[in-house]
Amino acid sequence: MPEINPALENVGTGFAAFLSPPGPEVIRFTVGQPDFDTPLPIVEEAKAALDRGETAYTRTQGSVELCQAVAEHLTIHNIKANPDDVVVTPGCKQAVLYAMMATLEADDEVLLLSPAWPSYDGMLKLLNYVPVHVPVRRDNYHPDFNALEAAVTSKTKAIMLNSPNNPTGAVYTPEEIQQLLDFATKHDLWIIDDMIYATLAWTDYPYTSPSSLPGGAERTITIGGWSKGWAMTGWRLGWITGPKRVMDGVKKVNVSAATHVATFMMPAATVALGLKEETAMMAASFKERRGIIHKLLMDLPGVIVPEPEGAFYALCDIKGTGMSDIEFATRALEEAGVQLIPGSLMEGGEGFVRISYATSAENIREGVRRLSVWLNSL
Repeated sequence: MPEINPALENVGTGFAAFLSPPGPEVIRFTVGQPDFDTPLPIVEEAKAALDRGETAYTRTQGSVELCQAVAEHLTIHNIKANPDDVVVTPGCKQAVLYAMMATLEADDEVLLLSPAWPSYDGMLKLLNYVPVHVPVRRDNYHPDFNALEAAVTSKTKAIMLNSPNNPTGAVYTPEEIQQLLDFATKHDLWIIDDMIYATLAWTDYPYTSPSSLPGGAERTITIGGWSKGWAMTGWRLGWITGPKRVMDGVKKVNVSAATHVATFMMPAATVALGLKEETAMMAASFKERRGIIHKLLMDLPGVIVPEPEGAFYALCDIKGTGMSDIEFATRALEEAGVQLIPGSLMEGGEGFVRISYATSAENIREGVRRLSVWLNSL
């Protein structure tokens, strides 16, 4: 019998084992999904597009109007994108995959700031590229530049950035982004910048794109999407833009891989990028919840939690409890009725658990109360 792809043996399934929906009595701190409905104007525009019969093939990279809207939106972050070099993809994951396929060759190494969202590792291994996990600082989960320098080899081709970060909640400073750009320039690396949480930064400084800095645009591939900031996870819509020579390659990949996203969703995605009040309301709510959960988590025995700076995650050091992260997560579910993510599902995350606070303030208070009762009873 013919064999399957041997690369699959090395590809994990990320958080899947700890994402199965538990009973309604369990507080879920697992899913990185806004608990808001998609804003009504977006939904209504999708319905209207269906009523207009917008269900046929269309421009493969996305409608002219949508690509222009993405380029205009990116100017908020001082990113200059040519609408002709914007491709709308079936989710942000697909955009990351396209960036890798357009810039890397077999056995190329990519630096990941560890612990990193596990899909990056899986994608690289699927394509026979090599993920190199570089530990971040443990006091604030920001880049460790000495560790990055030590990790570079002759095969290093790119560095993956994600700020605001999943799973750590870190938001890299403008000075750190400049250092990362200088590092990439020194070693002639591509920068793949996943800005999916860009609208959810709680720091005094905003998300900063390496593309916005002098010399950054020529080596930065910018990836984002509608899932988090617009509460559109199930719509599976992302974008990718970057230097023309990269985007010419991305367009070829997209045509062969997906053709284009659903035609009737393109007008809805365009409407979404024009919304202000709805997205600001959601961001303000998550910022408020950040304050609530951090204060409560800090009181848990044996748990250390640097203040989350963005997205909707808190990465908790639980080594002081004497438990491994797998034991902690398993017992938290069984004994406290709280579901969370063990860090060892990500390389470099051993001894940590990830908590998503994309749930109600009521659930946050009750969930941490349960953890407190459980830990104090041990």
